[in-house]
Amino acid sequence: MDKRNRAKAVLERLRQVFPAPESALSWADAWELLVATVLAAQCTDARVNMVTPELFRRWPDPLALSQADVAEVEAVVRSTGFFRTKAKNLVVAAGMVVHEFGGELPRTMAELTKLPGVARKTANIVLSNAMGVFEGIAVDTHVKRLSFRLGLTDSDNPIRIEKDLMPLFPREAWGEINHLLVLHGRGACKARKPNCPECVLKDICPKHGV
Repeated sequence: MDKRNRAKAVLERLRQVFPAPESALSWADAWELLVATVLAAQCTDARVNMVTPELFRRWPDPLALSQADVAEVEAVVRSTGFFRTKAKNLVVAAGMVVHEFGGELPRTMAELTKLPGVARKTANIVLSNAMGVFEGIAVDTHVKRLSFRLGLTDSDNPIRIEKDLMPLFPREAWGEINHLLVLHGRGACKARKPNCPECVLKDICPKHGV
């Protein structure tokens, strides 16, 4: 089975297992999703969801956060790890959204990635989930691992992996395939002990690296 047909089968089968995939992060608008995704770097979604209610209560929008004391933001996001960098980036990003983008998050990859702490993965997550804009595929640790195991890429570089995956899936499914691979990666296809015998993809997976 070639990569394109394997990718098609992966999408079809995982859709059956996860008919309504969505982010595990809690958010109400594009700005909240961006903030939550930035905080989720090297941190669990569950932990981020414990932190963001207080963060958004105190600083509910980019304008409010742009005027925040960085030390106070650090105190709120401390438990997410790398809190000094995350707090500084979020305050600076909020200021850029206010002063350069009229208070609204931009809707392009090029503009979003100008914000500190926002690389392609975060931008893809915000664009696809909050704006319905598909410029690429978010590649996190799960997508990276599963793409290699499934033989959809030979690379371990997120940018290269994204370029390898994009032609294999319909553009309108670029956001969905991220969710599907993440959910499958958290369930059957775990990093250390993948449950290959029970996997819905076991007959088409080359099991690279397993």
